[in-house]
Amino acid sequence: MAELQRPDVRWHASFLSAMQEFRDEGRARPGSMLGEDLLEHGPTWSTPAGFAAYVAQVRREAVAPRDDFVPHTTWWWIDGGEYIGRIDLRHRLTERLREVGGHVGYDVRRSRRREGHATAMLAAVLPHARARGIADALLTCDVGNLASRRVIEANGGRLEDRRGAKLRFLVGTGQVTSPSGRPPWAAAHEDYGEGGTCHGLPSPPGGGGPAVRGAARSWRPGEGRGTGPGVGGWPGRTHRPESTP
Repeated sequence: MAELQRPDVRWHASFLSAMQEFRDEGRARPGSMLGEDLLEHGPTWSTPAGFAAYVAQVRREAVAPRDDFVPHTTWWWIDGGEYIGRIDLRHRLTERLREVGGHVGYDVRRSRRREGHATAMLAAVLPHARARGIADALLTCDVGNLASRRVIEANGGRLEDRRGAKLRFLVGTGQVTSPSGRPPWAAAHEDYGEGGTCHGLPSPPGGGGPAVRGAARSWRPGEGRGTGPGVGGWPGRTHRPESTP
């Protein structure tokens, strides 16, 4: 069953496989955190020492982010030992991130899209946002990104406004349910049918309940397509938004 995990060297082989999928999509280019990681760290990921150094850096960025990024916590979404994707929570926002980017960014590997993983990841990260004093998490997506919008709305997101080509949503970080009272991944399965996605700290005491463990069964095509393949781009460039592939 899929769950949030802090980055760890245990998933080296699966991580490399996922990164190859992103590379095959043409993601190894400047303009997103994933693209820059592929360019900067990709040549050293294949060695145990190089991968361990990368993992240590990612974990450290919660308190000591790289230049031009705000502090952010990264979790990997792991299913039975397989790396599925990652989600990041920005601890604070700059004025630019209030326009484009917001609090949360994520990505899901191509071979595991259309399974609702991004919907479940977003639900899982909301308690961590609440623990950091974020009452309403800001998420952004492209105006035409219907799949991303549906994932945000399935997690209780409400449209705040439109700014240029971006929609801005606020997602309450309390208990999140669909209008029917069911968990957001159940609503996604009922209302949106087969297909795609939306848009760490370890799990809260008691494992975090179903919001932390277990992905949605299905979603619409386009899962993982936003600013990058997900919502909100990647953690926290302070001076520019992430690019859309």
